[in-house]
Amino acid sequence: MKKFLPLIFFTISFSCAAQQTKPAVKPMANATPLKNALDSASYAIGIGIANFYGQQGVPQLNTDLISRAILDVFNKKQVLLNDDQANNTIMDYLGKIEMEKAKPVIEESEKFLTENQKRPGVLTTSSGLQYEILKKGLGTLPSETDTVLCHYKGQLLNGEEFENSYDRGEPVSFQVKGVIRGWTEALQLMPVGSIYKLYIPHYLAYGTTDRYPIPGGSVLIFEVELLEVK
Repeated sequence: MKKFLPLIFFTISFSCAAQQTKPAVKPMANATPLKNALDSASYAIGIGIANFYGQQGVPQLNTDLISRAILDVFNKKQVLLNDDQANNTIMDYLGKIEMEKAKPVIEESEKFLTENQKRPGVLTTSSGLQYEILKKGLGTLPSETDTVLCHYKGQLLNGEEFENSYDRGEPVSFQVKGVIRGWTEALQLMPVGSIYKLYIPHYLAYGTTDRYPIPGGSVLIFEVELLEVK
């Protein structure tokens, strides 16, 4: 599991290293607390932490407890959470924020899927994956461990297209188990030569996490053409 604070420090360190050949940045005239390099570095680290978690959607932090945690670690005192507990706590908290942000998108997606499964020709698996058979091929049926060659295009509910291998003029090769769960399941239902239209719920795709330009909680709609099992 990734640890967030070391990532912050690495990012700041890298940024500073890239600036080594430039003159030192002087603190602003009204930044009187920054009396030396240690003060400036400490303040910069605080900016890095705040900016990082702000970008994750965290609206506020208890700075008193952040200060206590830093002091406990640097003074080698007993910390209130071990590394695993700290990482799990961060992940749980960010997950709740993501879920709250994605809630309107999830509600819209669930409403669409409820109506979509009623349409003639739409099939629904036990996982919640929905698909239409636009063309049924007669070739090999891939397994989870196979590598396949596909053309595809993907869009959101509003019709915005976010991927299209046809436009690139080049199909994509990948392992069946190496993609999102909705694709892994669907590909194993498709003989070579098939074209399926997939309606993939967020929990079989990217979950509640934003993946630009895909908002967290989105249903993904794909048209997939299975060209070859390698």
